[in-house]
Amino acid sequence: MAERRFAGKVVIVTGAAAGIGRATALAFAKEGARVAGWDVSENAAEAFEAEIREAGGEGLYQTVNVTESGHVEAAVKAVVEKWGGVDVLINNAGIVRDALLVKSNGAGPVASMREEAWDSVIDVNLKGVFLVTRAVVPFMIKRGGGVIVSAASVVGLQGNFGQTNYVASKAGVIGMTRTWARELGKYNIRVNAVAPGFIATDMIKSIPPHVLDRMVSQTPIGRMGTPEDVANAYVWLASDQASFVHGAVLSIDGGVVIGT
Repeated sequence: MAERRFAGKVVIVTGAAAGIGRATALAFAKEGARVAGWDVSENAAEAFEAEIREAGGEGLYQTVNVTESGHVEAAVKAVVEKWGGVDVLINNAGIVRDALLVKSNGAGPVASMREEAWDSVIDVNLKGVFLVTRAVVPFMIKRGGGVIVSAASVVGLQGNFGQTNYVASKAGVIGMTRTWARELGKYNIRVNAVAPGFIATDMIKSIPPHVLDRMVSQTPIGRMGTPEDVANAYVWLASDQASFVHGAVLSIDGGVVIGT
């Protein structure tokens, strides 16, 4: 059997109950990791921990709202108490609440992005990354190093119609990643981000087929990505194979950025 790159390592994955987060947790488990999966679902623990065991890792599911600092800090402490520290943090949790900034019918504005839609996306996608990272970093420093990888997005690099809030949150993640790379490198903590393109997750099931077809047509490689495509990038960036990759934003988009 090939050597498992994360044997005995402790990994936290936020947004781990489904989609990219679930695929990422399983990918780390296959590499022998101890995986703490965080999500807001209160009913995912048994299934998550069983899947992690079957994949070859050790699992701990925690119901965590990443927008609440108390929840986050308590969850990190529980991981440290159970396994002794944190080696890898994957800031994957995210939501969308799409709307135009202002919608007009020609006679004047008829709708706009609601403040609640702005606040909820910024809270989860940006504040959540800040709170979780802030809670984890002191334990990484005590441990002598670690790796942080956060979910940005291709739209954080180029903007996107109808996604003012989401784009702002993902552009913010890119900015925090580059700032933390400067601040935390001296502690042997590497910080990077991934920027997924169009990924086939449950989040896009409500999108009309003609819109999905247009997404694929905009992707030079000619298909949508899979959760495993992003999970594999997370694992590689967290591994020693990427030991000199720091402050980077890795596009996992089938060429969308270069194709536009």
